[in-house]
Amino acid sequence: MSKTVVLSLLLGLGLSAAVPVARAQAPAKKSARTPVTAPLTAPATAAPAQSRCAEDDAGPSRAGRDATMVETSAADPRTQLQELVELALQRSRSIGALRLLTQAAEADLAETKASRLPLVTLSGTGGYIGNVVPDMDTVKGLQGRASVNVSAPLYDSGRITKLTEWRLQLASAAKFGQNSAEEQLALQTVSLALDRGRYTLQGQVYSQYVRKMACLVDSLEIITKADRGRASELVQAQKSLQQADLQYEQTLSAVRQTEIRLRRFVGDQLPPSASLSSVLARLPDLNEMQADILLAPDVAQASAQARAQRSYAESVRAGQLPSVNLLVKGSAVVGQGRANEWIGGVSVNIPLLQPGADAALTAAKSRYQAATLQRDETVEVKRYRLLETYETATSALDRARRVVEILRNSDRVRASTLQQWQQLGRRSLFDVMAAEGDYYSMRVAHVNALFDAQQLVALMWSMGRGVLTPLR
Repeated sequence: MSKTVVLSLLLGLGLSAAVPVARAQAPAKKSARTPVTAPLTAPATAAPAQSRCAEDDAGPSRAGRDATMVETSAADPRTQLQELVELALQRSRSIGALRLLTQAAEADLAETKASRLPLVTLSGTGGYIGNVVPDMDTVKGLQGRASVNVSAPLYDSGRITKLTEWRLQLASAAKFGQNSAEEQLALQTVSLALDRGRYTLQGQVYSQYVRKMACLVDSLEIITKADRGRASELVQAQKSLQQADLQYEQTLSAVRQTEIRLRRFVGDQLPPSASLSSVLARLPDLNEMQADILLAPDVAQASAQARAQRSYAESVRAGQLPSVNLLVKGSAVVGQGRANEWIGGVSVNIPLLQPGADAALTAAKSRYQAATLQRDETVEVKRYRLLETYETATSALDRARRVVEILRNSDRVRASTLQQWQQLGRRSLFDVMAAEGDYYSMRVAHVNALFDAQQLVALMWSMGRGVLTPLR
């Protein structure tokens, strides 16, 4: 390749930093009549290499086989997150089991309420009887007996009422437990979707970084053909390209791992990731979040369990007091010893001695006190965790804003460095690659700061009314 063609390629690529070197190797004698600008026309083959330096180039990257993994969908991000959560709730077997347990608790409540109604039983016996008494006639023969018993509580010192309240609170606790599990599943689904969006954006950044380094490598391959003394720069550029390509592949692996975990919840039909960089970027009001803690399903579940234990303790106490029941009984005997009898009235039960009754009452009261302390501990833990999460989210959003300012300066630095290397020769290639590496690392840091803040915002909402609240 002639020196004239080399100069034409270099200037066509905008890399005139190599011009002084190329000229130094040219023959010392040159015709004065030869125009200086004559060889400066770049051939047509330089245009494709020059276009590869554009960051938004739509051409295939060196890892083009996985390029679809870093593409984002134009779907509404809020709608997509809601649909993913709905799919997760429909597919979850643990949520289905909790629904069945809630139905069982409601059936227990219905059973306890029915204990106020009259109880009717029918019993019967039949067989051959014999009655032998000395000095009396022997009685032998077939006999059949049937009896009907009707009983109903009239007064029980409030035992059935307290048992009903106990079952009611247990049913509420089961329902709140189901809601709490659904909220945790929704938070996991949203968190995985945000992680998927994080790695998708990181993949786009690293893809641009790979194209940028590939552009430098292609340019330096041309320069090195003219100046073998710059081979070390080519090796350094190839090293940077390999590092960028490695980061890109690691990011694609992180995308695949996140999608595998997300499919565990929503199924194999996973839609393309929507743009989630700002769907939960608004920091909620701290006072409102603290008030919402009491509305959280797990706090409501703990409160219902405490109330249930209190009602149960009161029912144990009522069971140790007198009770009055309605009693109606009738029986008929056919065959040998035929007879009819009946009775109607009330039965009174007055406990006189109940060994272990005090221990049973003490145990019930202790369980109530323990449930109350557990509820208070749940509220306190969530309150301090909310304060910590709010501070961390505030820091993440502030970090994102500061990174934007750093990014502007980093972009100016890399543009100036590249220009000085291309046109003035005042910077080395190592300065150019350092500036490029710093710029793209700051872009990744900006993506991480945004998604860190969104993860924390989602966590704060899940501590109160639910992560789906801001999405609606």
